[in-house]
Amino acid sequence: MNYNLFDDSPAGVFDRELMADGAVLLRGKALAFEHDLLSALTTITECAPFRHMVTPGGFTMSVAMTNFGRAGWITDRTGYRYDVLDPENGRQWPVMPIVFLRLAREAANDAGYPDFVPDACLINRYVPGARLTLHQDKNERDFDHPIVSVSFGLPAVFQFGGLKRSAPVAKHTLKHGDVTVWGGVSRLRYHGVDILKDGEHPVMGSERINLTFRRAL
Repeated sequence: MNYNLFDDSPAGVFDRELMADGAVLLRGKALAFEHDLLSALTTITECAPFRHMVTPGGFTMSVAMTNFGRAGWITDRTGYRYDVLDPENGRQWPVMPIVFLRLAREAANDAGYPDFVPDACLINRYVPGARLTLHQDKNERDFDHPIVSVSFGLPAVFQFGGLKRSAPVAKHTLKHGDVTVWGGVSRLRYHGVDILKDGEHPVMGSERINLTFRRAL
């Protein structure tokens, strides 16, 4: 589909933009998977509902989160970590559907990481006013695997910094269907999402969904 209001690319067509060494932005890469992914997401979030997690410092995150795959990323007053069980119900996280695995592997391959096989996916749901401050993805066991991040819904400003929090930050507007991939020398770069602005997307309404695939275990 091509929603001109948000300048999305037609399904199956995407452009490749270099963000930094080892970091690539694939414009519109996920559009070819859109229908199947969004349908499967409904089932996943019924089994493992979104929740606002609490950081070790006691701060309730503005972004709602849940997971699927072999392990899920969680945070509470005891720290940040991966767990094979959902702490809300004590059950295993929903299994990763094949369509998600296919998108993550294709995107990683397009970015130069042909051997990526994710075992975890963190789902972030943003509503206007929500944000994600600069952070590193460093709870995974092996940093040799890239991060694959998929955007749906309202456009967001992705902040991509350096290996130190104080490093300069580049800003990239992510639109519905865009995929970012970073690994190698960029694997531990700080990154975040600026405050989400009000808007209405023809498919997702007034929210943004972000899928972040990792090799956690």
